[in-house]
Amino acid sequence: MLNHYETVFITTPVLSEQQIKEAVEKFKNTITDNGGTIEHEEAWGLRKLAYPIQKKTTGFYHLLQFEAEGALVDKLETAYRRDERVIRFLTFRLDKYAYEYTLKRRSKYAAKQEEK
Repeated sequence: MLNHYETVFITTPVLSEQQIKEAVEKFKNTITDNGGTIEHEEAWGLRKLAYPIQKKTTGFYHLLQFEAEGALVDKLETAYRRDERVIRFLTFRLDKYAYEYTLKRRSKYAAKQEEK
């Protein structure tokens, strides 16, 4: 059975735009190569961290929402741990209420992107 998941990861702030895109593509490919489908993604950009991580106070945030089997999450998190560009990550399964909320938020995000 497929579940809906949301993952947010933070990459180190010293990366170039090209390196960030490569990292994001790598994780998207990890999801799709293992039978998952990416439903939505957002690049939140450079943000200040709540507390220093590895002596860094900022990081590039990226959100991916996807649908997959539960076993895929372990593979994705292993990929995060092996990549030195990632300083933090969090993946969680969305229940039906959280999924409904993300659909509403996604439409607001799309409207905001169209304004730009």
